[in-house]
Amino acid sequence: MRGDDNPSHKTASDGNQTYSIPLNLENRNFIPVGDYQELIHHDYYSLDYNEKYEVPNWVAYQLTEESLKLKNVPRQKRFNPDPEVDGRSAKHSDYTHSGYTRGHMAPSADMAFSVEANKQCFLMSNMTPQLRNFNNGIWRELEENVRDWAYDNDEIYVVSGPIFEDSNPERIGKNKVAVPDAFFKVILDNEGSKKKGIAFIMPHEKSDLHLREYAVTIDEVESLTGLDLFADLLDDEYEETIESQMNVNQWQFNKKRFKQRVINWNRQK
Repeated sequence: MRGDDNPSHKTASDGNQTYSIPLNLENRNFIPVGDYQELIHHDYYSLDYNEKYEVPNWVAYQLTEESLKLKNVPRQKRFNPDPEVDGRSAKHSDYTHSGYTRGHMAPSADMAFSVEANKQCFLMSNMTPQLRNFNNGIWRELEENVRDWAYDNDEIYVVSGPIFEDSNPERIGKNKVAVPDAFFKVILDNEGSKKKGIAFIMPHEKSDLHLREYAVTIDEVESLTGLDLFADLLDDEYEETIESQMNVNQWQFNKKRFKQRVINWNRQK
């Protein structure tokens, strides 16, 4: 484990575990550049909150092999409003009996290395309405593959968020939480000489298609969302190439997990 003798990390502790925190969490140079509506920094992820729709515009964080190797803390059970949001965020009750699940943008399993990290990822500012067969199906499969890629590449950067195609989206709950039409997730491996990136745009629906069918360039997500992704992180010499090109063969997809999703996960109710 890397500790104080590594100049790119500092150490912290939570209960019985000690882990190092990448200093990119200090300068947050991995967050998208754009017209922020309500920029919020939590300890292990950042987000831009959309008060009109009561969901995040995006959630960004750094995911490391080191944090994933730590013993997982118990998964939180309570979804709480985010006190950092002006006027508070959506509430747990907004989703109750709505037909939609509370879909994490920064997944619980990515934030299972400390109690505080897991509590913070259960804040409602990190949630969007998701159909159960999407949340527990293809979105889950993508999240699990992303964790594989963090193991494969030591550390990666992840940005996820909702996409609204309709200016008058479906709403749920007393706070009128908007239901997305689609979702995006962007992954950057910025380590070493073989830097690479991949992005996904997925319709908000159950799918039997392979994840590769939804892979796009980072530029395509930027064009759709108006965000400038990784502008403060990537050197100019790499940014244009990494964001305009995408090679799915550089990313390993778990074949067993794909079959499990199509045969089992998609049939859960």
